[in-house]
Amino acid sequence: MQLDGKVPGGPIESRWERHKFESKLVNPANRRKLTVLVIGTGLAGASASAALGELGYNVLTFCIHDSPRRAHSIAAQGGINAAKNYRNDGDSVYRLFYDTVKGGDYRARESNVYRLAQVSADIIDQCVAQGVPFAREYGGLLDNRSFGGAQVSRTFYARGQTGQQLLIGAYQSMMRQVDAGTVKLFPQREMLDVVMVEGQARGVIMRNLVTGELEKWAGDAVLLATGGYGTVYYLSTNAVNSNVTAAWRAHKRGALFANPCFTQIHPTCIPVSGDHQSKLTLMSESLRNDGRVWVPKDARDPRPPQQIPEPERDYYLERRYPSFGNLVPRDVASRAAKLVCDEGLGVGDTGLAVYLDFADSIGRLGKDVIKQRYGNLFDMYQKITDDNPYQVPMRIFPAVHYTMGGLWVDYNLMSTIPGLHVLGEANFSDHGANRLGASALMQGLADGYFVIPNTLSHYLAGTSLPKVTAEHDAFAEAASNAQGQITRLLTVRGQKTPRELHRQLGRLVWDYVGMSRTAEGLRTALTEIPRLREEFWHNVSVPGEANNMNKNLEYAGRVADYLEFAELLARDALEREESCGGHFREEFQTPDNEAQRDDLQFAHAAAWEFTGVGQAPVRHVEPLQFDYVKPSQRSYK
Repeated sequence: MQLDGKVPGGPIESRWERHKFESKLVNPANRRKLTVLVIGTGLAGASASAALGELGYNVLTFCIHDSPRRAHSIAAQGGINAAKNYRNDGDSVYRLFYDTVKGGDYRARESNVYRLAQVSADIIDQCVAQGVPFAREYGGLLDNRSFGGAQVSRTFYARGQTGQQLLIGAYQSMMRQVDAGTVKLFPQREMLDVVMVEGQARGVIMRNLVTGELEKWAGDAVLLATGGYGTVYYLSTNAVNSNVTAAWRAHKRGALFANPCFTQIHPTCIPVSGDHQSKLTLMSESLRNDGRVWVPKDARDPRPPQQIPEPERDYYLERRYPSFGNLVPRDVASRAAKLVCDEGLGVGDTGLAVYLDFADSIGRLGKDVIKQRYGNLFDMYQKITDDNPYQVPMRIFPAVHYTMGGLWVDYNLMSTIPGLHVLGEANFSDHGANRLGASALMQGLADGYFVIPNTLSHYLAGTSLPKVTAEHDAFAEAASNAQGQITRLLTVRGQKTPRELHRQLGRLVWDYVGMSRTAEGLRTALTEIPRLREEFWHNVSVPGEANNMNKNLEYAGRVADYLEFAELLARDALEREESCGGHFREEFQTPDNEAQRDDLQFAHAAAWEFTGVGQAPVRHVEPLQFDYVKPSQRSYK
């Protein structure tokens, strides 16, 4: 299969504007005749629904929750990047582009990243117009803070609630269109299949999570904005409802899955406390602006942290990376924390934690300033741990967070299935092997507000779309397949709950496909995952019925998909014989334990084609060309 990214030619600075001009348009009077199905109502889905509804399309939007305001986008606390250069510290569109390509360890498509940097400023203007309460300086300009992987302040924020405030803005814009009648919102629905008619995505099969009914919905295009797959690890910073099902079912229909091994480990999370947990809690990366990361120099030091004097502390990020210090990118900070803990210097009962200390900042700026910047994050930490971070350092440790891999898309955000577009974290396109902090919100809103309204019109205007209704045989076939899976889950009647089996899978994937990977460990995972999948289908217990609300059934279906997806995750990690970004193969590292890329063999995106459960998938390659940011050994020293 020849992968065509449909990247425009010419100077990178003018590609997007020229591409928009050369794209076909849909006459305003014809838009209301076209139906667009949007799956997901986080930042990408809600912003796309709002933008397309405003343009006059007939938009049907499906939400897995009872309200779009519960989307996982609210968990992105720290901020959103944009190249406004309000601080006059040397920022620019090109510098944001450069930092993003470098931060992703040169494994992203340059044209997509430059477009993202270009539209970043428009996102801020849009959100301010919606009333998003960004922090402001004394003079009235929007304030900025620093984030990892950059030496400028370009991150706009609303205390520690940025994702929540941006989601409210997108939600309000979408609900305005619901009121206007251009958008119809269907809450508590889960997508179980994409319906293909003559090779095009023309509908979806949804399950009503309240009644259990399978619903058939037809349209002219399908937009997936369903987030990432981090909960394959069971314990992650993601919401428990986050899952891979929609993307995986689309993959099984022909959408290639790109770079699944590119998963991000966030360095600033509350450590695991026991087997009772269903998720982990993120402490925003913004805290590394004013918090200093350290461990005791003596592994046997029994003293409370505030009693350990400065000479006996190792501020290891500041020591190893003096240019960036505590603001190195997430993959670098996470591996450094793992390294000191592997050396026996970790703190807490488990030894799997490091200190994030605010004593210096509180002494320099005062408690009130720190409270104004991070108060809700400090409150959340104290409620969870019963420690007061104003008085004692936080304890943090890396955890699974974001996923850079996802369904392969071209420059127009269209997958290898014509008509199936993929937005936000669900696609692979912008972050390479590691996402810089504060860029998730940027990509989700860029895709929804500014990219898809232009690229979708080009597809709709230039494609023959015969009238299709939900009575078409393809819908009956897809619904039958979905019902067959449900029936199969309910008839196993085994002894283990879906949660037990998911926890086993998560431990397996974390141990062998987690913060560091080896060929031996990956081969072990590829042996054990199919065994666990076999056990699932012989021993899972799913009580209840299909024709009503059944949370166990919902969860079991998602775990079944993870047991298939996890094998692809491990296979992709085994095939990529290099270290880059969040993908760290222990066999490929520099003498000072940094990731060592192989640009000669692996300067490409790997896009996998589904051939059947338990069958070897086919690996396709999209070469990555770097004309503007030349690959080099990443250094933050």
